[in-house]
Amino acid sequence: MDGGPILSLEALRRLERAAAGLDLMRRAAWAAADWVSARAPAGAPLLICAGPGNNGGDALHAARELQARGYPTLVYQPIPPGSAECAEARRLAEDDGIAILSALPERAPPPALLIDGLFGIGLSRPLDAHWQEILRRLDRIDCPRLALDCPSGLDAYTGQPQGAALRADHTLTFLCHKPGLYGGPGADLAGSVELAPLDCPFDLYPAAEGELNRPSAAALARSRDSHKGSYGAAAVVGGAPGMLGAALLAGRSALAGGAGKVYLCPLDGRLPVDPAAPELMVRPVDEAAELPAADAFAVGPGLGQQEQAARLLEQAIARPCPLVLDADALNLLATRDELAERVAARAAPTVLTPHPAEAARLLRSSVGEVQSDRVRHVRRLAERFNCVAVLKGAGSLIARPDGFYRVNTSGGPELASAGQGDVLTGLIAALLAQGLDAFDAASLAVRLHGLAGDDYRAENGGPIGLAASATAPRVSRALNRLLASG
Repeated sequence: MDGGPILSLEALRRLERAAAGLDLMRRAAWAAADWVSARAPAGAPLLICAGPGNNGGDALHAARELQARGYPTLVYQPIPPGSAECAEARRLAEDDGIAILSALPERAPPPALLIDGLFGIGLSRPLDAHWQEILRRLDRIDCPRLALDCPSGLDAYTGQPQGAALRADHTLTFLCHKPGLYGGPGADLAGSVELAPLDCPFDLYPAAEGELNRPSAAALARSRDSHKGSYGAAAVVGGAPGMLGAALLAGRSALAGGAGKVYLCPLDGRLPVDPAAPELMVRPVDEAAELPAADAFAVGPGLGQQEQAARLLEQAIARPCPLVLDADALNLLATRDELAERVAARAAPTVLTPHPAEAARLLRSSVGEVQSDRVRHVRRLAERFNCVAVLKGAGSLIARPDGFYRVNTSGGPELASAGQGDVLTGLIAALLAQGLDAFDAASLAVRLHGLAGDDYRAENGGPIGLAASATAPRVSRALNRLLASG
């Protein structure tokens, strides 16, 4: 997966205007033709779907180039061009003798590849019933599909279909990445995504609002002359009666993530030692106990929402060290305004790791609203709480208080099991304890957690069966692999 900036839609339009003399439409067509040529043998029949706008112009120019390379090409354009650029592309295609149909032929054999250039990122309203039926019919054609820039009908920034969307196996996106290709329904609709920057000079690019999540692990490289004190102490606070497992998972993950020492501070004091990880230093926190000295705290896994939990959270917020808040710590913030205000006023770094329901509670919103525009809501969280916010889910998002964000592309449904959030929380705490800044610690932890899931899928042929307790060792392997690769 290539890297690259994420521009807002408005900034992307500015870039297109600045690059007007570069003939981006032709460059997009060449990029599409190169993509096809690298994957399909000459002579493979193609169905190219062209819309009325500039995305349709990309498709029509691609049809011309592919026909010149020896691909039998049929163009389907349901309505006439609506832009001058698309009209000119159609005229040239017709001059080249390319068949352009306004209706799909009945009972035609499926093509080797369908290229979707009906609607690009400019789609600003839901598709009407006529277009929805066209997309449904195309979706029934049994062949691979390549989307140009984004699948038709998909909002490339929210990942939400606009009434309907044409599912792609692959998406070749242009100039910059778009977050909606990785999150929400867009993660499934876009298939595998590749960026074609179209050789656009980088000095024309406006400031990015985000990027794909590719943090470096180089700061974690270890010298031979080191000891456990070189890698910080992390403390996990949680584990109320009946929920001790959550704290254990976070603590074990903090060990796997490289923290030199890990304190486990359960509210359930009946556990003297963790037999599976006796390295964990168990320090139960009863009504009078104070939290241990540590370089980073993770509060929330199995914490509960009783008064003792609120008192411990208040203690942790007051500590002048990095803090990760998850699970019931987030639920307490959502219901106790004074705690929320103290978090927002912290001078030390804070990381919040909500899933969509927790994010909705923190923002006094609904899950549907959060999921309808995940980027906007993760940025709201980061600003509201003066923190690094991680909005978990497909294409997890990591945002700073200034609004800059990263889109994670590793992992998938193999991580949709109980306790995986606790593993992530402990991992972030371990990276904070080792001195990474909050944005990079959260970003690297999210990526590593996803890579552990990717490894499981590759080894087991599918996503089912990865228990949270088996994830932490995979995280260690993924981290060491990143370090070894430089």
